[in-house]
Amino acid sequence: MSSETDADGSADGGYVHVPDGHDGETSASEAPTADGFGRKGWALTAVLFTCVLVIPGIIYLYPYAAGWFGLPFFATYLALPFVPAVLLGLVAVWSMTAATRDP
Repeated sequence: MSSETDADGSADGGYVHVPDGHDGETSASEAPTADGFGRKGWALTAVLFTCVLVIPGIIYLYPYAAGWFGLPFFATYLALPFVPAVLLGLVAVWSMTAATRDP
């Protein structure tokens, strides 16, 4: 079997795929914006801040904090870690549904 190659040694014949309706340039609606994170980025930042600093800080500084809600000491160490887990799960689902939504 012989394969045809170009001068540069590639066997694809110089073919470059261009998606429908695109000529290689980005339109104004697809161009990156200068507004930084945007709403989704700041929401993720707030959730990560809460999960990494706030909840562990509460557990460390106020181990009986969940007692205010009627939970015993050991339940605090079970209940408070669920807060970051739920927050991160909700943000993950929210970001995936926003990313896969049709324009």
